[in-house]
Amino acid sequence: MAETPGSAPSPAGATVTPWHSLDAEACLRLLAATTEGLASADAAARLRRYGENALPPPTPTPGWRRFLRHFNDPLILVLLAAALIALLVGQVVDAVVIVVVVTVNAVVGYVQEGNAEQSLAVLRTMLAPSACVLRDGGRVQVGVGTLVPGDVLMLEAGDRVPADARVLHARGLRVDESVLTGESVPAEKSAAPVAGSADLGSRTSMLYSGTLVSAGQATALVVATGSATEIGRIGALLGQVETLSTPLLRQIARFSRGFTAVALVAAVVLFVFAVAVRDYPWMDALLVVVALAVGVVPEGLPAVITITLAIGVRRMAARDAILRRLPAVETLGATTVICSDKTGTLTRNEMTARSIGTSAGRLRVLGSGYAPRGEVLAETGGGAALTAGTRVATLGLLCNDARLYGRETDWRIVGDPMEGALLALAGKTGLDAAAMARRYPRIDEVPFDAGHRFMATLHAEADGHGALICVKGAPEQVLLLSRAQAAADGSEAPLDTGLWQRAIDVAGVEGQRVLGFAWRRLGGLPSRFALEDVHGLVFAGFVGFIDPPREEAVRAVAECRSAGIAVKMITGDHAATAAAIASQLKLADRVRVVTGQALDSVSDDELPELAEAASVFARTTPEHKLRIVRALQSRRHTVAMTGDGVNDAPALKQADIGIAMGRKGTAAAKEASVMVLADDNFASIAAAVYEGRAVYDNIRKVLAWTLPTNGGEALAVVMAIAFGWVLPMTPPQILWVNMVLTITLGLALAFEPPEAGVMRRPPRHADAPLVSPFMLWRIVLVSLLFCAGAFGIFSWAQSRGHDVATARTMVVNVLCVLEIFYLFSLRYLHASSFSLRGLRGTPAVLWAVAGVVVAQLAFTYLPWMQMAFDTRPVPLLEGVVIVLVGVALLLVLELEKWLLRRLDVFEELRPDGAR
Repeated sequence: MAETPGSAPSPAGATVTPWHSLDAEACLRLLAATTEGLASADAAARLRRYGENALPPPTPTPGWRRFLRHFNDPLILVLLAAALIALLVGQVVDAVVIVVVVTVNAVVGYVQEGNAEQSLAVLRTMLAPSACVLRDGGRVQVGVGTLVPGDVLMLEAGDRVPADARVLHARGLRVDESVLTGESVPAEKSAAPVAGSADLGSRTSMLYSGTLVSAGQATALVVATGSATEIGRIGALLGQVETLSTPLLRQIARFSRGFTAVALVAAVVLFVFAVAVRDYPWMDALLVVVALAVGVVPEGLPAVITITLAIGVRRMAARDAILRRLPAVETLGATTVICSDKTGTLTRNEMTARSIGTSAGRLRVLGSGYAPRGEVLAETGGGAALTAGTRVATLGLLCNDARLYGRETDWRIVGDPMEGALLALAGKTGLDAAAMARRYPRIDEVPFDAGHRFMATLHAEADGHGALICVKGAPEQVLLLSRAQAAADGSEAPLDTGLWQRAIDVAGVEGQRVLGFAWRRLGGLPSRFALEDVHGLVFAGFVGFIDPPREEAVRAVAECRSAGIAVKMITGDHAATAAAIASQLKLADRVRVVTGQALDSVSDDELPELAEAASVFARTTPEHKLRIVRALQSRRHTVAMTGDGVNDAPALKQADIGIAMGRKGTAAAKEASVMVLADDNFASIAAAVYEGRAVYDNIRKVLAWTLPTNGGEALAVVMAIAFGWVLPMTPPQILWVNMVLTITLGLALAFEPPEAGVMRRPPRHADAPLVSPFMLWRIVLVSLLFCAGAFGIFSWAQSRGHDVATARTMVVNVLCVLEIFYLFSLRYLHASSFSLRGLRGTPAVLWAVAGVVVAQLAFTYLPWMQMAFDTRPVPLLEGVVIVLVGVALLLVLELEKWLLRRLDVFEELRPDGAR
C-alpha cells in the first residue's frame, strides 16, 4: 500500500492525521480505500504492515515471583525458621525433610495456579469478539484482531466499536463514550467533519475503540488499530476476562486465614503445655506443634477449589456455555427460574415463511429452510390473493437488510433469520431481487428498534416521479400507523383492524410468528426521512413464519422441570404463537400467557405472584424483562435470564445469571452477562446448570475430605501430648502425610463427574452454607474415626511387640489407607458407593490412589526414606490389617449413610432431595 500523508508504517502514525476534520472522501483517499471495503489480499498485506488490532498484554508476573509467593504464608515461614533452628542444633535430617516437603508443596501450588490461569486463558480466546466489515464487496464477519486501517465497518446498536474509525454514513447514531470521556450521556454522531481543534468529546465524526453504539446504525472507515487507537494511547485495558477471585474463594481464603490464626494460637498454647507440663525438649515440641499446624491448616484449599471451578468452566465451555465470570459457577447450582427468549434459543431460528395473509385471501407457502424454491398456493381468494401476496413479498424484499446466498440445497443468510426467510419468499413468488433494487433504489431507512418495533425504508421510483416508503414490523404497531388497507386490486380501502386481528390470531394459534407489511407512496423524494415520517400507511398484509422448537430444548425443559427449575418464556412475539410453542415445549402442565400490555396494568406489589404463576410473557419489552426479574427475585428466586439486545443489558445485569447469545447477541448484552451461549441453544443453559451443580458438589466434597482428614491426624497428636502418651507420628511424618495426600487425593475430587440424579434434586438455597448439617456431622465423625484408627493401630502394633518406629510407620500408612477409602465413600454424597461405578473410580481417582500407594511403599521400604523419616518395614500381616481397617471405615460410613437416609435425619440425603 502506498504511504499515506500524515501516516507512517507503524500504527502509531495513523493517529497523526486529523481524521475528524477531513471529509469522508478525503479519508478514503488517504487510506487508499473505497466504500466497498478492502480486497482480502490487500487486508492481509495491511495486517502484516500494521500488526494485529490488539493492545499490548499486561506484563506477566515472572515465574520465580509466582513461585516465591507460595512461601509467603505465616505457617510456612515458621516451619522454615524451625528447619533453620533444627539445622543449627544438629538435626540435619529433620531440617532437610522440612525444606523438601515445603518445596514440594510450593511446586504443587505453583502448578495448580498455572493450570487455573491456563483454563481462563482458553476462555479469553473463546470470547474473542468479531466485527462486521466489507471485504471483497460483501459483508463478512472477521475477528477484531484482524481489522486494519482502510477496513469499512458495519455497526449497529449494541456493537462495541472495535477500532478508531471515521464515520462514513450514520443513521440515528448515538455512542456511549464514557469509557474515554467520562460523559454519561451518549454522543450523537454524523459523517460531517468538525474543526481540527475539536477536543476528543466534540469529534462527532469519529468513533473510538472500546466505545459502545447505543442507538442507530453506521458505516465507518477504520483509521487506527491496536496501540494507535485513543484507548491504546492512554493505556486502558478493556475486555479482560474474570480474575481468579470469586466470593466463594474469598470466603475460603478468609476461612483459611482465620483458621491459620487459630492454629497458630493453639500451637503456641500446645507448645507451652508440652514444654512446661509434659517436659518435652523445646526443639522437639517446636517441630511437633509447627508440623501439626501445617498439617491441620488447609492452606491448599483455595488452590484446589480454584482448580475445581476452572475444570467446571472448561466442561461448560465444551458444552457451548462460556462463563465470563467464575462466580457464575457458584450461582448456577442454585438457579430456580430460567427466563428464556423464544426465537433461536428454544426454537431452531430457521425461519420459513409459511403463510401470507391479504385482504384478497390467504396463501400457503411450501418449502423449508432458506432455499428460494417452493410453491405458493392460494387457500382462498384464487389469483387475486396470489397477486396481493406478491405485493406483500415485494415489501419484504425491499425493506430488508439480509443477504441470501448459496446453491442447490445449501442456502445461507447473512443477517436476521426472518429477513432471510423473506428473501426466500420473494424467490418463491418469482421476484428478481436485483431488478427490484434497480427499480426502487434505497435512499434511507429507519432501523428497527425495540422501542418502535418496526423498520422502514425509503426508496426512489426509477422513473423519478415519486418515492415509496416500505414498512415491516409487529403487526399491531404497523396497523396503528396505517390509515387504510390494500384492496384485492391494489387500491386503497378502509382499514378493518378486526379482520386483520382475527387472521393474525389464526396464524398465531398455528404457532406462526407474524410480521405486518405496509407502504406509503410519496409525490416526490423528501429531503429528510425520520421516525416521525412513518405514518399514514396502507396495510398490505402479513406473513406468518414458523420456527419449530429445538428437539434438544424439549428434553432440556423436561430435565429442568424435574430439577425443580421453572422455565419461563419471555418473547416479543404474538401471544398465541408463544403459547403454541410453549405447549409443544411443555413449559408447564397448564400454560398461562401474560402479554406486555397486561403487565403494564399490574402493580409492582401484584407482579411477583403473577410472575411465578405465568409460563409465557408475550409482546414484552426490555423494561418488562427487568420488572419480571425483580419480581421473581423478591420471592427469593435465583433467576437466570437470556438476552441479546442492547436494551436487554439492564435485565441481564439484574439477573443472578445473565446469559447472552453468542451468535445473535450484541456486545452490550455479552458484557452485561456472566455467561455466553456459543450456540444460542436453551439446552446449553440446562447443561450449564447440570455442570454447575456438579462443580458445587465437588467443592463440598473437597471440603468434606480435607477438613476431617486434617482434623483426624491433628486430634491424634493433640491427644497424645495432652495425656502424655507417646506421639503416634514424628514431625517429619506429619509433614509427609500432608504433602503426599495434598498432591494426590487432594486433587482427585476436582475431576469428579456429576452424580446420578443431579438434575432430579431441587435447587439448593442461594444462601445455603457450604458446610451443611450433614457435612458438619460427617467432619466430626470422620475425625474421631481417624483418631481412633491411628491410636488403635499404634496400640495393636506395640501389643505385637513392634518398636515405636514401626508402630509410627503403621500409623502413617493407616492414615493414608483411611483417606483412600474415605475418598471412595465421599465420591457419592447422595447415593451408596457400593456399585461397580463407585468402586471402579475415575481415572483421576485411580491415578491418585496409585500415587499414594507408590509413595507409601517408598516411604516404608526404601532405605534412604527409612533413614529420612525414621520408618521401618511393615510385615505382610500388619499390611493386610491396615488395608482391612480402611475397608471397615468404608463399611461404617456406608452403613451410616444408609441409616441416616432411612431415619430421614438430613434432607440432603433424601433420594429426591425433597424439602
